[in-house]
Amino acid sequence: MHVRGYLLTATLAFFTLAASVQAQAQAGKLEAKLEKNQVVVTVGGQLFTCYKFDPSQKYPYFWPVNGPASGKSITTETSEPYPHHHSLFFGCDRVNGGNYWQDTNERGQILSQKPKLVEASGSRVVFTDEGLWKQPGKEPIIRDQRRIVITAPSDSLRFIDFQITMEPLTDIRILKTNHSLFSARVVPELAVTAGGTLVNAEGKTAEKGTFNVASPWCDYYGTRAGVTEGLAIFQHPSDRWYPAQWFTRDYGFFSPTPMNWLEGDQLDLPKGQKLTLTYRVVVHTGDTQKAGIPAIFDAYKQTDGSSQNQ
Repeated sequence: MHVRGYLLTATLAFFTLAASVQAQAQAGKLEAKLEKNQVVVTVGGQLFTCYKFDPSQKYPYFWPVNGPASGKSITTETSEPYPHHHSLFFGCDRVNGGNYWQDTNERGQILSQKPKLVEASGSRVVFTDEGLWKQPGKEPIIRDQRRIVITAPSDSLRFIDFQITMEPLTDIRILKTNHSLFSARVVPELAVTAGGTLVNAEGKTAEKGTFNVASPWCDYYGTRAGVTEGLAIFQHPSDRWYPAQWFTRDYGFFSPTPMNWLEGDQLDLPKGQKLTLTYRVVVHTGDTQKAGIPAIFDAYKQTDGSSQNQ
């Protein structure tokens, strides 16, 4: 009876441990599903983000980008002022006379050719996309190739690794513009104007301290309904303009924007001369220091930026 009781206790302990391990694994499991006009990414069964690519859009973008603790989006899909800032996105104005950032679609669109899932579930999800920069009725002027890797290294952290290679299909001239490249717009409740914090790698804060300042990263965070969360953008050291200067706004917008400070006020990209840019987005609980943003960046800059070796 004693031996039988011991075996029963040991068996129950084993299954309890196995169930706990399985639950922990499930809690950190990522899944990506390709729907008609978006890629839906979940962490532990909870929505994290969607990559939206409907052909009616100006460009593909991520929304929502949900905080790990609140489950609410840290970014806004559209908001005043400047409602064309769609959450987390990549675009550019003044490209061969076209506009791939704002204004009507007739001025230019970045059209997704439909993402492809490379790794749909597990400790990370990976998908690729091809974007064609074109105006209606005209041939595309740029083809971009995107690789997106999403991971959840802890309960309080989410990473979006975004690498884009732009291939000019004709000679390209981009004129000086602050409307350019990888950008984020946080919800008004987390903006500096509502008491939030924008800080760069050198510890300078708000629009006054970060605008037109070259820095490897910036972090935007704030407290909403008692929960502090934020979103940081890293530039990879392999990028052409690293560390680029930032265009920042206290109302919630921030972007590493080299196109606003071009030498000679223009950039020429000959046909076929590819340009690759690599970024990491860190969605985090807590403020910059509690989230460990400086240490995360120190580790990131030692990688190739694609998450293949992480």
